[in-house]
Amino acid sequence: MSQINVTNLTFSYEGSFDNIFENVSFSIDTDWKLGFIGRNGKGKTTFLRLLTGNYSYQGSISASAAFDYFPYAVTKTQAQLPASAFLEELKGGCEEWRVICELAQLNEDAEILYRPFETLSFGEQTKILLSILFSGENDFLLIDEPTNHLDQGAREIVKHYLASKKGFILVSHDRDLLDSCIDHVLVLNRQTIEVLSGNFSIWWENKQRKDQFVIAENEKHLKEIGKLRQAARRTAEWADKNEATKIGYDPIKEHDRCKGTRAYIGTKTKKMQSRVTQMSKRIDREIEEKEGLLQDLEKTVDLKLMPLSHHKDRLVAIRDYRLQYAGSPHPVFTGITFEIQRGDRVALHGGNGCGKSTLIKVILERAGFQNFGMLFTEEGVCETASGLVISYVSQDTSGLTGSIADLCKKRNLDQSLFCAVLRQLDFERVQFAKNMEDYSEGQKKKVLLAASLLTPAHLYIWDEPLNYIDVFSRMQIEKLLLEYEPTLLFVEHDVRFRETVATKVVELFL
Repeated sequence: MSQINVTNLTFSYEGSFDNIFENVSFSIDTDWKLGFIGRNGKGKTTFLRLLTGNYSYQGSISASAAFDYFPYAVTKTQAQLPASAFLEELKGGCEEWRVICELAQLNEDAEILYRPFETLSFGEQTKILLSILFSGENDFLLIDEPTNHLDQGAREIVKHYLASKKGFILVSHDRDLLDSCIDHVLVLNRQTIEVLSGNFSIWWENKQRKDQFVIAENEKHLKEIGKLRQAARRTAEWADKNEATKIGYDPIKEHDRCKGTRAYIGTKTKKMQSRVTQMSKRIDREIEEKEGLLQDLEKTVDLKLMPLSHHKDRLVAIRDYRLQYAGSPHPVFTGITFEIQRGDRVALHGGNGCGKSTLIKVILERAGFQNFGMLFTEEGVCETASGLVISYVSQDTSGLTGSIADLCKKRNLDQSLFCAVLRQLDFERVQFAKNMEDYSEGQKKKVLLAASLLTPAHLYIWDEPLNYIDVFSRMQIEKLLLEYEPTLLFVEHDVRFRETVATKVVELFL
């Protein structure tokens, strides 16, 4: 057991106006299973890269443990080889027998080490890289989004595997994974960083309680400020009125007044003005205290959706449907039957490779949304309602290039509204000046989701929309879907999102 001490850490990217971290200090223990929580773009991956020495920074990071980072960067040349051929290139001193032992804990056969890496599924590749990561000793491990693109079965295996380990920082937005694997949280708030004991749910419950207290205190301060402003305004009016009586008076109405009264009135007015000044200072103090209370409050804005209403109740009908790619000896799926009615939120669920994305693409082609150039044979019925308007979010973000303005022009979106939705998803304004290829994966996903939200449609089709999306934005989207009840077909491996949102689950099997 040892400590990692971060002292007065300050870092910003070259050319950036704002610091990612500014005079940050905290300590963590290398025996902890630490969950790293924060909004997209707040610096989680950056901090992991600082620990591994990738960037220069101000301040100090002291640790007796060595750091190792997941995911490893596998080159194109390495991907053509079996993993057994480049284990030591990824992790110095890595021994194959240790990797095999770790694979066994992940319920995976060692034979995948001897197949070309690029031919393996996402799940198999992730398991190999995790096994390499945990095959060493005395390393403090930095694990960045290990379950993206993994199906539910693979996520469960990785979840139980990580729960049995210790000594790591886990960056993940999967609430179920965080609850199962971690015993401490490292939280990037808006202005501060805090380290707390417990899992995600414990932190979230305490955060909500703390936020409610802060909001109540803020309302109390606002009322106090209002009373002070009213009293200051009233006192100032009295002082001005009193000052006006210093010179000139009605000898009939003010028969008891003499010349010496003028000095008395001046002194009294001066005291009133002093009282106004003191009230103003107190108001400023109250405002400063109020702003301090709210600096770390994570406020999420309710999103809006503009679904269209189709004249038919049934938008998609699939009956005894079978599809097989040209040249493939086996069908992708067979015997699928389900319908999508207006207001349904249908989740496609199944393992990687069971055909979820393929089925989505077939529906998109049937509706005339896009031709993906797939060559296949089919049996059964797959039909969509005539005139169906679809808003689609792909799991692939590689097509996002150029500026926000370019995207809005291409998709016929109002740029000011588009940027407003991105701001509601906690997009920093400075990001609008960048090209989208320079965005993080989470920011790219938010761009696709914002474009979909601004596209009125009869049917929304989202293929793994939440990969890399932060927890707060996930909750925003959940609330949006429950409030507006659009017709939705989606694929999402976040079990809590699926259980909250879906009105119907369609199982696809390999």
